[in-house]
Amino acid sequence: MAKWGKGDPRWIVEERADATNVNNWHWTERDVSSWSSDRLRQLLLEVRVEGPEGACQVTDITKLDGEASINNRKGKLFFFYEWVLKASWLGTSRGLKYRGTVDVSNLSDENDEDDLDISVSLCKDQPSTPLLDLMRRSGVKEVRRILGEYVRQLKSEFSQGMILPTSDGQGPTAPAPAPKNQVKTSKTQITSAPKCSSSPAPCPTGVRIPTCSFNLKETFQTSPDELYRTFINQEFVQVFTRSAAAVDGCRGGRFQLLDGSVSGEFTRLVPDQKIEMRWRFKTWPSEHYATISLALEDRGSETALEMECRGVPAGEEDSTREGWSRFYFQAIKQTFGY
Repeated sequence: MAKWGKGDPRWIVEERADATNVNNWHWTERDVSSWSSDRLRQLLLEVRVEGPEGACQVTDITKLDGEASINNRKGKLFFFYEWVLKASWLGTSRGLKYRGTVDVSNLSDENDEDDLDISVSLCKDQPSTPLLDLMRRSGVKEVRRILGEYVRQLKSEFSQGMILPTSDGQGPTAPAPAPKNQVKTSKTQITSAPKCSSSPAPCPTGVRIPTCSFNLKETFQTSPDELYRTFINQEFVQVFTRSAAAVDGCRGGRFQLLDGSVSGEFTRLVPDQKIEMRWRFKTWPSEHYATISLALEDRGSETALEMECRGVPAGEEDSTREGWSRFYFQAIKQTFGY
């Protein structure tokens, strides 16, 4: 029998006492349902369309049922996937907000991108609005494009490694290992870190650092429950930050967003009224956290938010203040029309 690099590599498996499926010549199957579910959510939350009627943004994935797998037989790949999904969208027009849904019932390997059945509708309690036409005209096209992108990424991402290179060096190569400092975005991938007081006290290194405090006030054209949910719901956070995030919206739950630049832990949650957290920026001294308090006040047609921030490292006050104003408050208003 020939050795690797000499002769036909398909026969190498016959030489092995452990009968390992070398080169994946025999039938192999790989379940990629979990990856697909996460990727579909991320892609769909990027859907946003604008027009003379206003703007519409997908805000939540309310249903995502299905599975996906990749099979290899004699050097040929077969992709199997089937998904039924439903998403919620929020439209804003002339200061008014409208809610609706997007349904896709036949995302599968049997249907081309152009054959997908995508329906858009308003929620039952919503009045008629031209935004529905905008979603049917532009929103459906964008959703179709996004789902096509998922299929392309699926085939590109997992073709590597399923078929190993042949003896003449042809064929896909195995993917390069992920860098060790890659940001992890899954909830289960974020581990608890030792707590360190956000006040001017010794951190694990025993070094005291001077800190400062500041307050911010903002008004949002929405209800307290909607604003509260925007800060603690992972999918909402990913929408207004426009990046992957991990947010465990419960007391003691940890969060990481803006490509790992921001991380922390929720220390107290009073639904629709108050959010308290330990919060840090990655460039701060190791394990040093500020204490953030967000108090929500219902004012009928709007919600007043008062932020208290204590324990910010001296010299970081301006950048922290600007960051919260820009990447939290203004981003939320621009994205959701609040």
